Parts: sequence; structure tokens; C-alpha cells
Amino acid sequence: MAERGYSQFCPVAMAAEVLTTRWTPVVLRELLAGTTRFNELRRGMPRMSPALLSQRLKDLEAAGLVVRTPIASEPGVYEYRLTPAGQGTSTVVEALGFWGQRWVDKELSLQNVDATLLMWDMRRQLDPSPMPPRRSVIQFLYSDQPPATRSHWLVVEPGCPVDLCSVDPGFEVDLYATCDLRTMTAIWMGAENVRGAVRAERLRLVGDPQLADSMQTWLGLSPFAREQRLAS
Repeated sequence: MAERGYSQFCPVAMAAEVLTTRWTPVVLRELLAGTTRFNELRRGMPRMSPALLSQRLKDLEAAGLVVRTPIASEPGVYEYRLTPAGQGTSTVVEALGFWGQRWVDKELSLQNVDATLLMWDMRRQLDPSPMPPRRSVIQFLYSDQPPATRSHWLVVEPGCPVDLCSVDPGFEVDLYATCDLRTMTAIWMGAENVRGAVRAERLRLVGDPQLADSMQTWLGLSPFAREQRLAS
């Protein structure tokens, strides 16, 4: 799989040949999160080229970590699912994430903000339980972003998957959340919280008071947000 192997019998070296090629841990992160389709994998890795994603999936399939299955109702479309060996990488990927959250400098992390990726992650982790038992529409407006990525909508309906829209879905908006992208990324990563950002006037919430007051809870946050950061 790697261009050059380590030529060592050590299990660390052998595992590294499979797991540490560029983008492979990130592809595994998406598969472990339950993503199974090529286009959805791309949404979780917007800066990865389709050709490289296709190659990494082939590599993982050849290594016995992924199986590709055709979808009978959609000719030419496949699902990618982890084998038991692939599922076994969860501890490795989680350990990388917790190490990064704990030791990589926050300012360095926040230089790599990406609105599309942030919203995709927020959609996946959102917890609808504190929300009203009806359709809720939240519009995020990133004031420092270009028009193409400035506005995003989360549509939450009881009993339905959370929908993420990059164009106006046509529903009345219940809550407007306006801030710069760095602020929302910092909240998502656990580097700060909603209340503090509102108090500092870096986040403005307008609309349904219940949605605004419970935002810290329903936002979900990164799976690694609970890890205490130790880097100076």
C-alpha cells in the first residue's frame, strides 16, 4: 500500500505501512463515523481529490479493511463498509484524535478552518433531544467567509436524519447564528463555549429562545472536545 515499506517485522512498522499513508487515517475516521458512500465521504474530506479518495479506498480494500458492495437499486453506486479488521482501527484513530486535541496547539489547529467540513461534522454530531418536538431550522452565517460558503442551514425534524443545506431550503428560520468561522470552530472543538462567545459578542443568536439557550447541548461538539488540552 505504501510506496516504500519499512522492511521490519515489528507490528508497529507493519501497521504503519497500512495506516499512515497520506489521508488514510482521515478516510478511516469517516468510515468509522458510519459514512458509507463515496460522495458522502468526500463531504467529510472536502480538500481530498476524488482520485486520491478512490485510490485510498482501493488500498484499504486490498488490505482487508474495507469491503465494497454494489447497491442493487442504484447501478454503478457502491457502499464501502469496514471489515472486522477495519473496525479494529477505531482505537488507533481515536487515540490520534485525543492526542491531537491534547497536545497540538489550539492556534495551530484553528488556522485550518473549513466551513463545509465544520457544518458536515456538526450535522453528524447534533443532538436533537433538547430541541422542540417540531421542525427546527437553524441558519449559520459566517461573516468572514465568501458568499459561496457564508450561509448554511441545519433542518432538524423529529424522526428524520438531520439535513444540511448550502442553499436556502425554503423554511422559516427559527434561529440565526452569526459569527466568524474561527469562533464556531473553536466552540465545536471545545476550545470555548457558546455562552462565552455570546458574552464576548463574537457569536450573535437571534430567534427562538429555547434553541438559543440550549445550543451548547444540541450542538453536540467534536468527539474529542472533552479531552483537556495541555499544549502551551
